[in-house]
Amino acid sequence: MTWDRIARRGAVVGLALAGLAAASVAAADTIVVRASGPSAKSYPPGRKLAESGALALQPGDVVTLLDAKGTRTLRGPGNFNVAAANAAPAGGVALAALLDTKRVRRARTGAVRGNVGAAGTPRRPNLWLADIATPGALCVADAANLRLWRADATRAATVQIVGEGAQATANFAAGEAMAAWPAALPVRNGGAYRLSDEGRTAEIHVALVDAGAAGMDSVASSLIAHGCTAQLDLLVDTAAHGEAAAKD
Repeated sequence: MTWDRIARRGAVVGLALAGLAAASVAAADTIVVRASGPSAKSYPPGRKLAESGALALQPGDVVTLLDAKGTRTLRGPGNFNVAAANAAPAGGVALAALLDTKRVRRARTGAVRGNVGAAGTPRRPNLWLADIATPGALCVADAANLRLWRADATRAATVQIVGEGAQATANFAAGEAMAAWPAALPVRNGGAYRLSDEGRTAEIHVALVDAGAAGMDSVASSLIAHGCTAQLDLLVDTAAHGEAAAKD
C-alpha cells in the first residue's frame, strides 16, 4: 500500500471518528441538576429532558440544566425550549482539572490548593478527591488511587479512618493538602468509613462509579443516582463559573 493510499485511508477514518464524536455530543442528555420554586417538584434533579421538549416555569422558579458542554440556569416565568437552552461550551482549565481521573493518580504530593467557593471557602480541585470535612455519599472513580483532601494545609495532621471492621491512619505533612488513602484499609463499594481529625468527624459512604470516559452529563447523572450531592454541587458550580467567565 502506498503512502498516498495510507494517508487517504487515515483521512477517511479520521472523518468517520469525528462524525461519531459529533453524533455522541448531539445525543448527549440534557438533565436537571438544580431546581427551586413552585415548579421544583416537576423538575427533580436527574430528570432527563428531550431536546424537543420545553419547560413551563412560574414566577420564582429557578432551574439549572446541564449537558455535555456545560450549564444553563433558567428563571421563570416563561416557557423555555430545551434545545435553545442547551449550554454553550464551558471549557476552562478548572473544569478539565475537576473531571480528570488521571490527575489524582499523578499527584504524588499534596501541595494542591482548592478552588474557592462562593463564600470564599476552598473547595477540592478534583471531583474524585475525598474531602475529609464533608460527610455523606462519596462517589469514587478509582478506588485503588483514592486521595484525601483538606482545605487547611497549614499544619501537619493525622486522620483516623475506621470502617469495614478495621482502622488505619492517613498523614498530611505541613503545607500538603492531599494524602493517600491508607492501603491497609481498602475502599469497598457500599463501604462506610468514619474520618476523625482533631475532634472533627465525618462519615462517608462510598459508591464506586465508572467515570473514565464519561461526559459531564453522564458524570452528573451518576452523582445524582448515588446521592453524591457535595460532588454534584462542586461540578455544577465549576461549570457555571466557566460559563460566566466565557460571557465576560
